[in-house]
Amino acid sequence: MAATPSTPPTATRPATARAGLAPRLPDFPWDSLLPAKQRAAQHPDGLVDLSVGTPVDPTPAGVQEALAAAADSPGYPSTTGTPALRSALVRFARRHRAAPPMLDEDGVLPTVGSKELVAHLPFQLGLGPGDAVAFPHIAYPTYDMGARFVGAEPMGVDMAQLAVHGDAALPDPSAAGRIRLLWLNSPSNPTGEVLDVAQLAAIVAWARERGIVVASDECYALLPWTVPEVPSVLDPRVSGGSLESLLCVYSLSKQSNLAGYRAAFVAGDPALVGELVAVRKQAGMMLPGPLQAAMTAALGDDEAPAAQREIYRARRAALEPALVAAGGTIHGSQAGLYLWTTFGEDAMTSVERLADAGVLVAPGMFYGVGGGNFVRVALTATDERIAAAVRRLERL
Repeated sequence: MAATPSTPPTATRPATARAGLAPRLPDFPWDSLLPAKQRAAQHPDGLVDLSVGTPVDPTPAGVQEALAAAADSPGYPSTTGTPALRSALVRFARRHRAAPPMLDEDGVLPTVGSKELVAHLPFQLGLGPGDAVAFPHIAYPTYDMGARFVGAEPMGVDMAQLAVHGDAALPDPSAAGRIRLLWLNSPSNPTGEVLDVAQLAAIVAWARERGIVVASDECYALLPWTVPEVPSVLDPRVSGGSLESLLCVYSLSKQSNLAGYRAAFVAGDPALVGELVAVRKQAGMMLPGPLQAAMTAALGDDEAPAAQREIYRARRAALEPALVAAGGTIHGSQAGLYLWTTFGEDAMTSVERLADAGVLVAPGMFYGVGGGNFVRVALTATDERIAAAVRRLERL
């Protein structure tokens, strides 16, 4: 049985002039939203764009000050980060991701945002044709793209089923031997679903038995709404007290409004982190020096993310009942920046109806064929635009 695709079949770009330069890739999904965006922008009160989870609130003042203070930066930055940044990364991972004491500076690495790491991790781990990359069957499309970039097989998997049924949950049970990298994403983008400790531990155990690296994208972890916790693969309850074959990928874009800074990191197995460092040194993949200083400040500031979480909580509390009043049913959405909503119709029908009301949302099939009747509604708009969306939804 063929692997479940994470993105719908779409037209591909024209073949390159020389064969073998790169796999042919689907068109970038959000480009197809332009007609709906143009229609929504014609609303007399303007567009409310809830289609992309880009932060709109100010970057914390302390982070801005740290960036400005480090602006005189004539030399090349370190690939592995300054000692202060690496120490801050370790402390953050222990404080917020339950990392064990064995995690030290050799097990952390700053990255130029998390998307570049997601897209290039298969390459940096040496994967290629004949290998498979597994990821949630409804997921951020870049997991799929990372596999395609190196000619590996992209494989969408229902991770909740994998935790219970193991190989039988794969699109092809015999494919387990081809999987070399397995991505987790909890809380999920787009569904907001959270894997609990038992589920994560079962998946980690399954992967370790087969020599599979587990990379867990946890960038929404400090935004829980209806669950008591968002556990990490670094948590000893999940890992069994060992970092072997585990990587936690984390971004400050959401919690600290640092999307424009491209400030992220990976933490976990020092042997795997060492492999990434070796590749990234050769490739010149390093976070600029002033941004390393800003990131260090952000990692030490727990007050600003806590305040931002309450802002998102209020926006969520306003949008959720408005979507229900408009005929929507919300699934998952236990954490993170999105309300995963169905109106009982094809996703593009919902997108077009909402665009007529001046509200732009993302269709669920961007994230996999299982999302065809859902839309993803982001909380990342100003309070004024959220209030406008609520008024419009309530009138639908």
